[in-house]
Amino acid sequence: MLAQLSKWEFKLPVQGQEKAIATPPTASSISPWLTPLVYPFARHLLLPSYFRSIEVQGREHFPTDGSPVILAPTHRSRWDCLMVPYALGNDITGRHLRFMVSANEMRGIQGWFIRRLGGFAINPQQPAISSLRHGLELLAHREALVIFPEGNIYRDHQVHPLKPGLARLALQAQTNSPQNPIKILPINLTYDQPFPQKGCSVTINIGAPLEVAPYASGHLKTDAQQLTTDLFQALSDIHF
Repeated sequence: MLAQLSKWEFKLPVQGQEKAIATPPTASSISPWLTPLVYPFARHLLLPSYFRSIEVQGREHFPTDGSPVILAPTHRSRWDCLMVPYALGNDITGRHLRFMVSANEMRGIQGWFIRRLGGFAINPQQPAISSLRHGLELLAHREALVIFPEGNIYRDHQVHPLKPGLARLALQAQTNSPQNPIKILPINLTYDQPFPQKGCSVTINIGAPLEVAPYASGHLKTDAQQLTTDLFQALSDIHF
């Protein structure tokens, strides 16, 4: 569901050097009436009625100091967009989640819900500068942003090579706001069936966060490669 992040090569304007952008502004919002309905409905009725069990391990790794955080889950099913809030949503952590979503997922009734539940669109092939800037703004405001670093859904229970876009965004955000230490939280989602059917089980394993600041040496490409490699290893280490 969430955006497939390709090899972004972007340089956002620094303060005082902004230029006019033709792309419409990107924004995400949390509906004050829809969000309190959808996520409790999913937690207490929809998910328990469909899945036999949902086990969450490692919630203690979620930052409790309000620092900006990127949640980086593996991508195994369209159910993932509800499993991540089930594990770390506002009713658990006290923080709303924002989602970077592929533009083609923002159509129709689905898009209507996504836009009101913290999602914003990005074109994975040609990311608009406004979408990237919005991701940076969210992190600068110490938000929790969900990005699936594998990009596509994979059903073979293996961690697949990660797209470097997440690391690039994290490093750019850390450079822009050095006073806000950014963390990346690896999350491994495991269903006991490749195509989850009614009655299957789910395990959500949350690993220790990666601190972004130590990777920010000023060489974006090299730094992003190393951060991506270490995030892949972190996801592999918590793989069931």
